[in-house]
Amino acid sequence: MKHILFIVNPISGIGKQKKIEHVVDANLDHSLFEYEVVYTEYIHHGKELALQARQGDYDAIVAVGGDGSVNDVVSGLLNQQYSGDDTDKDCKLSNVNSPTLGIIPCGSGNGLARNLKIPLNPAHAIRILNRYNEATIDTINLSTRQGSESAAMQSRIIASIAGIGFDARVARLMKQAKVRGLQAYARIIANEYFSYKEHTYRISIDGEEMERKAWFISIANSNQFGFNTAIAPLAKLDDGLIDVCIVDKIPLHHLALSAPLLYLNHFELSQHVEYFKARRVSIYNNEEGWVNIDGEGEELGKELHFTNIPKSLKILIP
Repeated sequence: MKHILFIVNPISGIGKQKKIEHVVDANLDHSLFEYEVVYTEYIHHGKELALQARQGDYDAIVAVGGDGSVNDVVSGLLNQQYSGDDTDKDCKLSNVNSPTLGIIPCGSGNGLARNLKIPLNPAHAIRILNRYNEATIDTINLSTRQGSESAAMQSRIIASIAGIGFDARVARLMKQAKVRGLQAYARIIANEYFSYKEHTYRISIDGEEMERKAWFISIANSNQFGFNTAIAPLAKLDDGLIDVCIVDKIPLHHLALSAPLLYLNHFELSQHVEYFKARRVSIYNNEEGWVNIDGEGEELGKELHFTNIPKSLKILIP
């Protein structure tokens, strides 16, 4: 019999998780699983709970919440450790014998779950767990240096997608918003669209240096922003590569052409998009210092180093 821990974010998304214990009890196969349910009590508590649970005898740890909640659990499961200050070195992820990740999507965008075709209905998602179909996907390590060049590197894990520029601005404001969901995102985007200016970034893509003026830059493992908007339509979760989407400011009269491409899985065809695939990406001059990490705005600094970590996360999928 397998042992599962459900880590529930009680304030994520639009409230689907509020009756989760009843839904789990009604839909989980009790002949296959024993389970426990715990609730997060503060920001990034999910990471602490997953890290503690990793020391136990759990076969799987299930994140119940949105992409930010999933990120916290993944970070605890992998217990990432950067190998040193040299950004050319590999990142060490201590994932040997770590439990498998499950997802019950109860957030706003649910980007990773949508990419994996996990049902958004919690009861249906729990029935997926009953099949216990395990796969292994990549993650991305983000190393940042805040302060002087002698400052030590700090490390974060990205399960789905990261972004800087306008993307990070929206995530930062959503973090402060009292209401979540698609309408809240749409309202913030509409309010900030005209005033937010492009910034000039120095970018290294697998060692090739370039300078670009961009409205925002997405660093993608998954193809999804969330809400079925495919910002990186060519991204695959297990190809060992990061998809880089550099987007310039889209004029209002071009939105009717470019915006639908997000929903048609062809955003890379927009004339305002430059698209790359790479194993390592570094971005400098992130003047605002903010990064969107799996839907959550975080202030991490001006220097950002992204590295694909192949086949680093075990996960339950349909």
